[in-house]
Amino acid sequence: MQQHIEILAVATPGRAMLDVSRRVGERLRAAGAEDGLVTLFVRHTSASLLIQENADPDVRHDLLTALDRLAPEDAGYVHTLEGPDDMPAHIKSALTATSLAIPVMGGRMMLGTWQGIYLVEHRARPHAREIVLHFAGSLSASTEAGA
Repeated sequence: MQQHIEILAVATPGRAMLDVSRRVGERLRAAGAEDGLVTLFVRHTSASLLIQENADPDVRHDLLTALDRLAPEDAGYVHTLEGPDDMPAHIKSALTATSLAIPVMGGRMMLGTWQGIYLVEHRARPHAREIVLHFAGSLSASTEAGA
């Protein structure tokens, strides 16, 4: 078994669900990933990762709206040091996921037809986010040799 690890930097526009599937796939191809498991981990407490439908943008809109209903800004939180959207962002992150594990076969992530990988920005303003990509499995020989 071999490993590859790197950090993906993602600039967010503020509250949004950003599809990072293509970028993750490109990085796996560049690393020579063949068969194994890719783990993604977001290094923040007010953002999260989701696998969700990638066909209809209304799904993303409705998910963000549902999360806002679960953790509204005006709920009387004690933690307000970083603004009214910060504590709700922590709650939304706790309710979703900070890491994902996706099987890779033949160099391709085994996502379903309508599945995409999303970085979810829970804060209102833009942020620089980091996703750790860790692949464990077989790497192509040409990549191992540095070709």
